[in-house]
Amino acid sequence: MRKTDVVVIGGGASGLQAAITIKTTYPEKEVLLVRKEQQVLIPCGIPYLFGTLEDTSKDILPDKLLTSVGVEIVIDELVDLLVEEHQCVFASGEIFNYGKLILATGSVPTKPAWLKGSDLKQVYTIPKDKIYLDAMLSGLSKLKEILVVGAGFIGVEVSDELNKRGYKVTLLEIEKHILSRAFDPEFGKIAEEHLTERGVNVITGKGISEILGKDGSVHSVLLSTGEKISADAVILSMGYAPNTEIAKKAGLPLNEYGFIRVCEYMRVLPCNNDIVAVGDCAEKRDFITRKLDRTMLASTACAEARTAGMNLYFLSPCKPFTGTIAIYATAIGPHAFGTAGITEEKAIQETFSVVCGSFTGVDTHPGNLSHTHKQTVKLIVASDCGMILGGEVYGGSSIGELTNAIGFLIQNRVTVKQLLTMQIGTHPLLTGSPAGYPLIKAAEVIVKKMR
Repeated sequence: MRKTDVVVIGGGASGLQAAITIKTTYPEKEVLLVRKEQQVLIPCGIPYLFGTLEDTSKDILPDKLLTSVGVEIVIDELVDLLVEEHQCVFASGEIFNYGKLILATGSVPTKPAWLKGSDLKQVYTIPKDKIYLDAMLSGLSKLKEILVVGAGFIGVEVSDELNKRGYKVTLLEIEKHILSRAFDPEFGKIAEEHLTERGVNVITGKGISEILGKDGSVHSVLLSTGEKISADAVILSMGYAPNTEIAKKAGLPLNEYGFIRVCEYMRVLPCNNDIVAVGDCAEKRDFITRKLDRTMLASTACAEARTAGMNLYFLSPCKPFTGTIAIYATAIGPHAFGTAGITEEKAIQETFSVVCGSFTGVDTHPGNLSHTHKQTVKLIVASDCGMILGGEVYGGSSIGELTNAIGFLIQNRVTVKQLLTMQIGTHPLLTGSPAGYPLIKAAEVIVKKMR
C-alpha cells in the first residue's frame, strides 16, 4: 500500500487542470494522477481527427504539462473506492491510501438501449479514447456514405470534417434546427445553410428509428417518418453520460441525472471534505436558472478543477464555482458561431421576462478589407433590471474571444446600461468600428426598447 497526499483519478482536461492547480497552490504536497490511458487526447480536438488532423497522434495532451510542475503520472485503472478507509484499489492490485481524492472520471458517449441495430458493425460513438478512435478511423477509411445522428456541436463538427475528407455525409437531427440547445433558431438556420453549402445533407425534425443491417454490417437507416437512408456507417452523437459507476458503488451521492453531488467548492456532499469531483462526472447548476444542468465542456471542467484545487485544503469565499454559463464556440469553414448564457427560447421557457436585441455589422473597419466577415450579436436581457442573461454571435474567426467577453459580462452580472458606458479597444484589421461595434450596438437596440 502506498500513501500519498493527493490522488487525482482521470487524465482528461479536468484531472490535468486539478492536478496542476493543486501542485502549484500547495507545492509541498505530493500529487499523483492516475489514468488508464497511455496517451490522452485533447477533447475539443477530437472532431477534427475526422478531417483536418487526420491522425490521433496530432491531438495529444502533453504529459510535460504535469511532470514539469512535479505531478507524478501512474497508468492504472480505478476498480474500487473505499471511502471510509481513504483507499483507492486499482486493476493492477495496487492500493493507494489518499489524504485528498479528486474524481475526474469524465463521461462516456450514450448509445440508446432502445435503438435496434446499434450493435451492428460500423455503428460508432465518439469517446475520448485514442485506441477506439484509431480503430474507428481505420474502419471508416474504406466506406463512402456516413450518417451522423445528433446535431449538437460534436455532430456538426464531425459531419463537416468527414465531408472535407470526401465522404457522402448526412446529418440527422430530431429538433427543428441544428445546435438547438445552444442557439436560437435564427442562428441555427445560418449554421445549417453553411453546412449544406459545403456539401453535408442536413435533415432536421426527424429522428432515427432503427439501424438496418446486412450480413452484420450497416446497410441503411430507418427514420421516424418511415423513410430509409442508405449508409455504410452510423455515428451516434446523441450525448454523453457521467462516468460515475464506481462513485455510485462506493456510496457517493448522485443527483437525478447521475452526476456526483458537490457543493460550490466542488466537495462531495454531504460534507465530505476529503473527496472532490470535477468535470463531466460532477454535478452542475446553471448560472442563470440555478437548476441542475447537464452541460459538459472542457472549459467548464477546467474552471471547476481550478476551483477545487485552490480550495482543496482551505476554503476561500472569493473562489466558489457559481454555476455553468455554458460558453460554446464552433466553426463551419470560415464562419464561426458563439454562445454564452441562456438563449431567448430558454429564457422564455424558464419564465424570465426578457428584452432581446440584435445588431449586424462587420468585424473590420473599413469593411472592404479582404478578410472582413459579417458579424451579428444578439443579447438576451432581463427586462426588470437589464442584467445580461445570454448572448449569441455569428461572424468570422474573431468571435471566439467576443463570446468569452459576453461570458465575463454574464458572470459579473453586468447590466446592458453598464455595457453602454464600457470602454473598448478597436483596430481596423481586428475589430469592428468603435462607432459600430456590434456588441455595443446590440445593447443600444435593447436600451431603446426598454425606454
